[in-house]
Amino acid sequence: MALLIKNCRVVSADLDLPGAAVEIEGSLIKRVYAPGEGLPTAVETYDAAGRVLCPGFVDIHTHGAGGRDVTDGTCESIRRIAELKLQEGVTTFAPTTLTLPEPQLAKAMAAVAAYNAKPDFAKVAGVHLEGPFINPKCCGAQNPAFVRPPNLAEVLRLHAISKVAVVTFAAEMEGSEAFIKGLLDNGIVPSCGHSAATHADFLKAKAAGLKHLTHFCNQMSPLHHREIGLVGSGLLDDQVLVEMICDKVHLSGPMVQLGFKARGPEGVVMITDSLAASWMPDGQYSLGGLAFAVKDGEARLAASGALAGSTLKYYAGLKNAAELTRLPLERLIKAAGYNQARSLGLDKVGAIKPGWKADLVVLGHDFTPNAVFVDGVRKL
Repeated sequence: MALLIKNCRVVSADLDLPGAAVEIEGSLIKRVYAPGEGLPTAVETYDAAGRVLCPGFVDIHTHGAGGRDVTDGTCESIRRIAELKLQEGVTTFAPTTLTLPEPQLAKAMAAVAAYNAKPDFAKVAGVHLEGPFINPKCCGAQNPAFVRPPNLAEVLRLHAISKVAVVTFAAEMEGSEAFIKGLLDNGIVPSCGHSAATHADFLKAKAAGLKHLTHFCNQMSPLHHREIGLVGSGLLDDQVLVEMICDKVHLSGPMVQLGFKARGPEGVVMITDSLAASWMPDGQYSLGGLAFAVKDGEARLAASGALAGSTLKYYAGLKNAAELTRLPLERLIKAAGYNQARSLGLDKVGAIKPGWKADLVVLGHDFTPNAVFVDGVRKL
């Protein structure tokens, strides 16, 4: 069945084409039509009314939404998170776990595998294990009771249940270089976070194959003029991607501007780090056994006041980044899916090109998704 999305402004990596149209055949993009080109007859037509059509967003760091957490360990929770992510314009996501005992992590992996058997909404790129292999001095909202040293065997046991896409760990911990190489050998992206690593630690990890820095600036060694830490390393480097939560809480507006100025959108992956409390009212919640409160959309641990993840919706983060950086949308959009897909090895995902996956979102003037297509099927 052919679908034609007409009268749209196609925005993709290094492409901004107003008055265009996109033809979809099955789950793939068949052709992009420039303004004035004759359009084919289609079984189904969607008129975008001049709005932006861009690749579906890829959120590689999200713990939950709508009162559901990935570590609930139920298919129903993963399905609800996937449904709400889709409403944010996210067509692919990485359900993200917490620092917990292995049996609880295994239960979460089994829930993801069950959803993957019939992915009704957003697709799963693989699971992001945030911890438990972190620095106990940099736990943030992770539970210190369950922190443990890097353990590749544990990761592979979980990977056998459902694909692991990313592992967040502290690069300064003993055995990290061998751990990084083991992850890469199994197609898993190593990401440093919840870490007190020095710049020298960063360079060793990068030489071993480090690919990402988790929620940049948050729970990592700060920039100092005599030891630039992970924050300085992330600004200085031009290869390791930095995750950025563009909610103007985890990163101030000027820090978002600095991050994009130093790295360019080609070096950034925008994430939400969203909690079960996203899409929910202010109130009292729990995260990995730790109580936290949400007030005015800001989530903080009850005991320490530390930030506990976000309530950010993906499209709102893109809107914030666009307003703060003033970057051309065809460059900024790379940080919303293209970079993630290339890093995780997602085939033909994250751009609007013939032969690529028809995972697409139509944005309103305020960046709110008006329509979302997954594998060529309209889901919103």
